[in-house]
Amino acid sequence: MSILGIDLAKAAYQVTLFHAEQTHRQRFQNDAAAFADLTHWLQQQGVTELHACMEATGRYGEALATYLHGQGYTVSVVNPAQIKHYAKSQLRRNKTDQVDADVIAHFAQTQHPLAWQPTAPEIRELAELVHQYTALQAARQQENNRLQAGVQSETVRQLLTKHLAFLDAQLAEVLRLIDEHIDRHPDLKANQTLLTSIPGIGALTAAKLQTLELQRFDTARAASAFVGLNPQQHESGTSVHRRGRLSKMGDAEIRRALYMPAVCAKRFNPFVRDLCARLAEKGKHNLAIIGAAMHKLLCLAYGVLKSRKPFDSHYAKIHPATP
Repeated sequence: MSILGIDLAKAAYQVTLFHAEQTHRQRFQNDAAAFADLTHWLQQQGVTELHACMEATGRYGEALATYLHGQGYTVSVVNPAQIKHYAKSQLRRNKTDQVDADVIAHFAQTQHPLAWQPTAPEIRELAELVHQYTALQAARQQENNRLQAGVQSETVRQLLTKHLAFLDAQLAEVLRLIDEHIDRHPDLKANQTLLTSIPGIGALTAAKLQTLELQRFDTARAASAFVGLNPQQHESGTSVHRRGRLSKMGDAEIRRALYMPAVCAKRFNPFVRDLCARLAEKGKHNLAIIGAAMHKLLCLAYGVLKSRKPFDSHYAKIHPATP
């Protein structure tokens, strides 16, 4: 099978092709209208079976990955940290688009990353709506901070007040669109009902969790690691024993989304409440306890989606939660 390493950028992307014991390099415009140029070039090289690999760079690469998958090729979308550390392991001292494409191709050839599957259209739409809501929240917080800082100009105060009112209206509108979108898709609606049955998880948090497609993970531990909520130990020999912490190697937006639900779940969710009480008795600091609560909420979310059964508070009495 031929190997294609793709180094993405906003306007263009560099590729390195390993085919028939030869290496070919080319640069293409990162535009959906020009994706066919890549297919034509691959055909010119005699490529039939292909494993393409690229870094996860958000919107820059999603359209290209979807296109290549639609062409029948195997596509892998990997964490940029993997490529960075792989390049270091190969003692790569230079960093250019061509070198990066070479490294990604070598990584795919030697490490055999898992195949990527495109997100369902309804999940993509939900993710876009959720992202827009988060962006609006950030903009509102920024404007509110400016207003609270004590703007001296009355004209500017009026402008800020009007902008805040506009942002509030936009937030309400996007929230309505999220609810309507979920209601239009039976699978999303069923998952929303399961997720919101967990004390501490509200409708917006449930919508954000749905964009993760938790059911695709084999275990709750794998889902937790993807988000960066898995504990990270650092010990070496007899002298290095650093305090454990969350790895935070994952989706930061989901971690932020779970923070306040975890604080709430400490009081109202029997699984999380008992866990936090035991950790407090062991002398764990508050942030570590909240991190454990976030981890437990994600595991509970995974559990209800996998089992297709809503949260049962009585289950906690029969099967005590574990850290």
